[in-house]
Amino acid sequence: MILLITPSQRAPECATELKRNTGEDVVVAECLRRSVTLLRSEDYTIAVFDQYLLETEADQVDAAMQHLNTAVPLQVNFGISGTDRIVREVRAALSRRKREQRAARNAAASLLQSEIGSTVTALLLQCELALETPSLPSTAAEKLRSAHDLARKLRSQLESNGIQP
Repeated sequence: MILLITPSQRAPECATELKRNTGEDVVVAECLRRSVTLLRSEDYTIAVFDQYLLETEADQVDAAMQHLNTAVPLQVNFGISGTDRIVREVRAALSRRKREQRAARNAAASLLQSEIGSTVTALLLQCELALETPSLPSTAAEKLRSAHDLARKLRSQLESNGIQP
């Protein structure tokens, strides 16, 4: 969802074009105070700020920025930018956001693979070594085999989800 923050009379037309060109729902806020309320209640992909508001409502800028969550802020001068340009800039920001999210997911998956993979391998190895202990009580051996089976199951689940431990 896109939050369009502008008092411009072209806001409805711009919102319609943004929805048509991006497929995202668009909500219009006529002032920064209203945008803060909306940002608190919903998650947005992009918050398009009219440069005019950033200059005239400077006392509200920080409050709006604090409530962006994962929304990408985009500053546009509605006074000199046509609807086509605003649509292009929003589409470019959406593309950047998708690339950044993909990169963050890949980095998180890589970190998870590294950390969990080595832990699962160490757990399997420790279980196997403990099972080789001479005169290991049968109840302890049973529990170690159970832990070993659970670790193997975890490894299998990770591999089936594309994580190579």
